[in-house]
Amino acid sequence: MTTQADAVALQRRYYAETAGQYDALRAGEDDAALGMALDFMLSTLDRLGVRSILDVGSGTGRTLLQIKERRPDLRVVGVEPVAELRALGHAKGLEAAELIDGDATRLAYADGEHDLVCEFATLHHIPRPALAVREMLRVARKAVFICDVNNFGQGSVASRTVKQLLNALGLWKLADYVKTRGKGYLVSQGDGVYYSYSVFNDYALIRAACRDVHLLSNTGRAGYDLYRTSPGVALLGIKR
Repeated sequence: MTTQADAVALQRRYYAETAGQYDALRAGEDDAALGMALDFMLSTLDRLGVRSILDVGSGTGRTLLQIKERRPDLRVVGVEPVAELRALGHAKGLEAAELIDGDATRLAYADGEHDLVCEFATLHHIPRPALAVREMLRVARKAVFICDVNNFGQGSVASRTVKQLLNALGLWKLADYVKTRGKGYLVSQGDGVYYSYSVFNDYALIRAACRDVHLLSNTGRAGYDLYRTSPGVALLGIKR
């Protein structure tokens, strides 16, 4: 039987073995979608008075470098558990203190230590993403920014309808168990180990901790109901 620890080890081995291709594998349409979300996040920083940012699951530091280039006045640090990916980020020019080892579900920071805590396409790689979201909310003083997948908005109209119906009936976890043959995750060549995830899974958790929550589709193909139509969603939660 595959355990959660086995899945984490498999994921880290995948990143270690594909580290040199990491950026290339994430170029193209997905990269453009993340870029749009980053533009949105950066546009809110002055309004929120953000002076420090923690990026969770930084990979090779692509997002960190873009933030540093566009906002050199900010204090920015990224957490990444895979040594091979951190090494590439350091080779790009990030200092050791700017891209560090760490676990998204156990962030080594005090409550409210960073003004804004963000993640870009990290949560769907974590077995229990709500743990990471709770940590992000704890460490963030002013806001959290989440840009990730919405599995209920992916696929054809028929596919989305079935998934949304199963979720409404409380049967999605069972369906996912069957789909993954009991493992709880799938593996792809371009993304490694990934779990069924929707930004909306943690919406109630974020809503309870934040004064305001703003949502943005990172694709122009979505309709007005992002849960039903958008394969990826960016969420800005502004704390009380």
